[in-house]
Amino acid sequence: MRLFIGLDVSLAKTSVCVISEHGKIIKEAETESEPKVLARWLDDLDGRIAAIGLGAGPLSQWLH
Repeated sequence: MRLFIGLDVSLAKTSVCVISEHGKIIKEAETESEPKVLARWLDDLDGRIAAIGLGAGPLSQWLH
């Protein structure tokens, strides 16, 4: 199943929303705003990530 990920980045935490290709919310959570921690979190998902959207704030550029 294809997954679409939305990330809302702040200094300490990143809010994550995972949506299926059918528009169903699969998971909502918060994780640390560290690239390695976030990558591990995303790697544990069941499915194939089709797209990841980042908030347009200044902190999201660091994760990009």
